[in-house]
Amino acid sequence: MLCCSSVARLLILAGLVLVGLGLLAFVGERLHLPLGRLPGDIVWRGKNGTFYFPWVTCLLLSALGTLLVWLFRR
Repeated sequence: MLCCSSVARLLILAGLVLVGLGLLAFVGERLHLPLGRLPGDIVWRGKNGTFYFPWVTCLLLSALGTLLVWLFRR
């Protein structure tokens, strides 16, 4: 069972990760990086709505995250 201090640390870490991802998205938009609009991302525009799933972007970010975790654990 988790004690209060470990839950607090987990929440702080999760908050920092979310802030980092937000800053990355903000900087990426300013630098005109095509994350979320890569070739292979699925966009379906219907009559009453749009379905969007950036699966190529997800694969790229997953591979980058895996590489970073692998490098930091060495």
